[in-house]
Amino acid sequence: MYHIERYKRNPVVDFKERTWPNKQIEKAPIWCSSDLRDGNQALVEPMVVEEKIEMFNLLVKLGFKEIEIGFPAASQIEFDFLRQLVDRKLIPDDVVVQVLCQCREHLIKRSFEAIKGIKKCIMHIYNSTDTLQRDVVYALDREGIKNIALEGVDLVKKYMKDHDGEIILEYSPESFMGTELDFALDVCDAVVDAWGATKDKKIIINLPNTVEMTTPNVFADRIEWMSTHLKNREAIILSTHPHNDRGTGTAVAELALLAGADRMEGTLFGNGERTGNVDILNIAYNMFSQGIDPNLNISNIKEIIDVYERTTKMSIDPRHPYAGKLVFTAFSGSHQDAINKGVQAMRQRNNPYWEVPYLPIDPADIGREYEPVVRINSQSGKGGVAFVMDTFYGFKLPKGMHKEFADVIQKMSEAQGEVSPEQIYKEFEKDYLERKEPVHFIKCHITDTEVDEGEFATLVQVEYKMHGVEKHFEGVGNGPIDAVRTGLEKELGIEIKILDYSEHALRSGSNAQAASYIHMLDVKSGKTTYGVGVSGNITKASIRGIFSAVNRLFY
Repeated sequence: MYHIERYKRNPVVDFKERTWPNKQIEKAPIWCSSDLRDGNQALVEPMVVEEKIEMFNLLVKLGFKEIEIGFPAASQIEFDFLRQLVDRKLIPDDVVVQVLCQCREHLIKRSFEAIKGIKKCIMHIYNSTDTLQRDVVYALDREGIKNIALEGVDLVKKYMKDHDGEIILEYSPESFMGTELDFALDVCDAVVDAWGATKDKKIIINLPNTVEMTTPNVFADRIEWMSTHLKNREAIILSTHPHNDRGTGTAVAELALLAGADRMEGTLFGNGERTGNVDILNIAYNMFSQGIDPNLNISNIKEIIDVYERTTKMSIDPRHPYAGKLVFTAFSGSHQDAINKGVQAMRQRNNPYWEVPYLPIDPADIGREYEPVVRINSQSGKGGVAFVMDTFYGFKLPKGMHKEFADVIQKMSEAQGEVSPEQIYKEFEKDYLERKEPVHFIKCHITDTEVDEGEFATLVQVEYKMHGVEKHFEGVGNGPIDAVRTGLEKELGIEIKILDYSEHALRSGSNAQAASYIHMLDVKSGKTTYGVGVSGNITKASIRGIFSAVNRLFY
C-alpha cells in the first residue's frame, strides 16, 4: 500500500510577469554534451579510455563546440583520459572542453594540472544550495553555503594565474529546483561579481534541474524569473542542465529555452544518472521537424546509435523518439495505407514541404528508412568484425583497434555488399601483417648492456630493409620494445610513443604462434594507429608489430 499522505506539493512561482507561454523556439541554444561526465558516471560499466576517445570524436563530428569531458580530479582514469586528448592533439581549435570540480582547493588544483596545455577550457564549479542539503548534509546557513561558492571562485582565480590558457567559469547552484529563488539569485549574483564578469568576459550560470521535482511550467517560471532578476544579465550565459526523473526532461528543456536559457547541457539519447539527463538529440530533431537548424550534424542517426551502444553498452529502446527501431514502423494496415497515399500525394503535387500522415519527418533525412512491417536491423559495426577475427582466425583485437579495422571493412561492404570472413582476413593480412614497406624488419640481436655502474638496459641490433636496401641500427631502452622504438626514432628521424601493447597465443603446441598488437602515436601529428606482428617468438612478434605500425603511420 502506498502512502500518499507522505508527499507534499512543491511550491509554484508567483510570477504573473511570465512571457514564455507566448514565445516560440527560434534558434538552437549553445549545446554542451555531458556524455563523458554525467553520462559516463551513470554507466554500470564506465567507458575505458579508448571508448571515451571514440565518444569524444563522435561528439566533435556531430558539431558540439562545448564538451564536458569529466571530473579529472576525481580519479586517475579521468585524469589520464584528459591528458590523452591533449597529448594526441584530439581537441580541435573550435571545441571548448569542460571539466567539473567541487569548490575544494585540492580538487581545483588537480583540475588545473589536468588541463595544462589546453588553449580554452570551461572550469565548472558547483555546490548544493537547496534547503534539504543545507540542513541534513552541510548543516550550514545561507551565508555558509554562499561562502563555499565564493571560495571556489577565489580558488579558480588563484590557480588560473599560472595557467597558460583561457578559462571560462561556469557555476551551478546544484539542486536549483529545491533552492529558494531569492537565495539562488543571491548566490549567483555574488559569484558573477566575484568573478568580475562583463559583457566581453561572460560567465556561465548553469541552473540545473538536478532532480525533477515539479511540472515543466514551474521550471520555466523559475528560469525566466532568474533571467529577468540577475543584476548583470548581459555578462551571463544562462545555462540549464535538465534531468528526466518525472519523464518530462524534453518538455522542461524546451520550455526553458522559451524562458530565456541560452545554453543546454544534456546527453545523447538521455543517458545519465537515474532516469537520465535530457536527450539533446530529441530536442535537436524536434527543432529540425519545425524547420529550425539545430546546429548539429545529426543526419546519420545509425552512426550515432552504433557508437553510443558500443561505448556505453546501453541499448536504444525500440520506442525511443527518432532513434528506436520501431518509430518509423507501421504495423497497422490503415496507417500503412495512409502513409503510402500521403507520399504519393506529396509527389504528385510537388509539395516542397514534408506532409505525410503518421510520419512527422522523412526518415531518410536522418538516415532511417520506412518499413511497413519489417523492423529495421542495424548494420554490422566494429564488434562484428572483431568477432569474425576472433572466432574464425583466433586474433583477439584490442578494443581500441576494433574501429580502425572495421572502417576498412566498412568501405568494402559499401562497395560490394556482404563481406565474407575470408575477405576480412585477407584485408587484415594486407593492412597489418604484410605491411612491410618501405621499412621491412629482417632480424634482431638482443643483449643486456651496462649503462651505469650496476645498472643494465637492453641493447638491440636490428637489421632491416628500407625500400629494399639492407640497413641496420642500434637502440637502447628498458626492454626490447623500448630499445627498438628509440633506435627507430634516431634512424628514421621520427618521434613515436607506444600507447599500449598486448599479446596472446594464436594456437598451442610445438608450432605455437604469438600475435602482438602495438598502439603507436606520432608525437608530432598526434595521429595514432595499430601495428600487428605474428611470430613463433613473442619478442619478434612485438618488433614486427612496431614495424607494421611505423609503416601504417608514416608511409
